[in-house]
Amino acid sequence: MDQQSLNQDLEPQEDRKMIEMAAGTPEEAVEIALKELDVERKDVEIDVLSKGKSGILGIGGEPARVRITLIGQSDDQVRATSDVLENLISKMGVSAVVNLKSAHSEEVGGPVFDIDGDDSGLLIGRRGETLRALQFLVGLLASRDLGTKVNLFVDVAGYQERRYNSLNSMAQRVAQRVVATGQSIPLEPMPPNERRVVHIALANNPNVITRSTGEGDGRQITVEPIGE
Repeated sequence: MDQQSLNQDLEPQEDRKMIEMAAGTPEEAVEIALKELDVERKDVEIDVLSKGKSGILGIGGEPARVRITLIGQSDDQVRATSDVLENLISKMGVSAVVNLKSAHSEEVGGPVFDIDGDDSGLLIGRRGETLRALQFLVGLLASRDLGTKVNLFVDVAGYQERRYNSLNSMAQRVAQRVVATGQSIPLEPMPPNERRVVHIALANNPNVITRSTGEGDGRQITVEPIGE
């Protein structure tokens, strides 16, 4: 693929600049876009639109596409969390890159990062324990550096997003069974962030309620029919 075949679109968007870039892989597309804008990775939001396809013998392949959006130069929270996260990953000896997906997510109350790379899976750990610890540590260190509480969300190759979607679907299926049988169903023990997903998923269901019971690692949610 030559340079002329790369599709670029640079335009203002809510006082920010956005560029879309295509290349053989998402990482190649990101690197080209960063050079085009003359910025560092921490200065932009990165959205992978397509990971592309290699095709067979060069036939039927599709390039990877990314959208890069410049963030405000005064966003100290994003830069502080980016620096802390990159430093921690470097000290852990993990080969991975940090992509900023959103400078400020209303749901999170802060920046959202996605880590990708050959060794990125090492950052997940058993049932996401390593990832949760990493997110907590980054938030703690960034809050100390800035002198104010920092909220953020860290994912690895979309692991948390897939897990949360799975929990949401599971919660809906369990609620249907509870309504059909009239019997409460306890779920497996979960960490606080995953219990929150289940509580929110069923918060507006008029036929069931959710309760958390137990302590520590054994704390779990029970889905109960209304009026039990």
